[in-house]
Amino acid sequence: MHQSPLHDEYAAYEGIRMIDFGGWELPVHFAAGIVAEHHAVRQKAGLFDISHMGECMVTGPGASEYLDYLVTNSVAAMEDGQLVYTLMCYPNGTVVDDLIVYRLGPDEYWVVMNAANTEKDLAWITRDNPKAASKDTGIEIVDFSPHTTQLALQGPLAEKILAKVCPDAPKLTFFRFLPDTLVAGMRCMVSRNGYTGEDGFEIYCDNEHAVLLWRALIEAGNEFGMLPCGLGARDTLRLEAKLPLYGHEISDGITPLEANLGVFVKLEKSDFCGKEALSEQHLRGIPRSLRGIEMLDPSVPRNGYRVYLGEADIGFVTSGTKSPTLGIFCGYVLIDRNCGLSFGDTVEVEIHGKRRKARLVKTPFYKRTPRRSE
Repeated sequence: MHQSPLHDEYAAYEGIRMIDFGGWELPVHFAAGIVAEHHAVRQKAGLFDISHMGECMVTGPGASEYLDYLVTNSVAAMEDGQLVYTLMCYPNGTVVDDLIVYRLGPDEYWVVMNAANTEKDLAWITRDNPKAASKDTGIEIVDFSPHTTQLALQGPLAEKILAKVCPDAPKLTFFRFLPDTLVAGMRCMVSRNGYTGEDGFEIYCDNEHAVLLWRALIEAGNEFGMLPCGLGARDTLRLEAKLPLYGHEISDGITPLEANLGVFVKLEKSDFCGKEALSEQHLRGIPRSLRGIEMLDPSVPRNGYRVYLGEADIGFVTSGTKSPTLGIFCGYVLIDRNCGLSFGDTVEVEIHGKRRKARLVKTPFYKRTPRRSE
């Protein structure tokens, strides 16, 4: 099982619980527990170790055009110091993975991949996609995952905390990054983004600095009530904010249009892998739609549970939880669009062999109040 560069550091934390997550041994929660960590991020701040994520560098003449073909969003329109969320699709329009792409320069990009997909993504980027054989031989793709630590500092007080050890951090606006800056005296790349629905930063450093960087951020956050956080809170936070998780809201069986991620699919681009299939789906009608539900019969709707309208099986649950912020049982369902359902209408979710009532609701379940500068 893979281990984070911080694995030995966790031995000092009492009450921590480690789990196997996609072949990585990672904390699901620390002593405070999932709910307390969730509230800390919503109200103050939390620090996550997300070193399981994959990273690669794509460089060389033609790197921009090549990446622009591989993903649905527009790489060609990016500026230096900007990052974008995007999806990488198969020719049939379903999803290889969702990515964050950082532009360091016109011929230099940093690509962040999901942990469980890193090997598959690298194979697709380098050799398995339809244009791999014809790509410019000057393009170089290097996997930095084994050498890179990634931390996420998230919450309304994240800027104040990071500013104590990185004076340049407050200069960053949303989805911008500093490619080379000092954090507690260590050289890091810092971006303003996250996966929680809150303001925050993601910080990259070499593995050799991982423990010192973690300790410096923990110390900086102590006076603000920041907590170390695990995967449990990361999942409840992203779910409330309607941030997709691969294998749930998006997968090799779900298209971005079905997942309501059309804003990240630039059909006006001259070409990208999956464009023909997605354009046809857009024109003919998207067959399924991702919708939010609130359970009327209290119970957790979990991934894969079937959804019914009367006796008709109309889809399945992609994710569900009891929202720590709202105190409701809620989740997302991927259902047929031809059912004629509207917000407030009732469906049933089969949970442990019994039908439980739920109503369709608007999402995201939680949306933060932006800062004045956003």
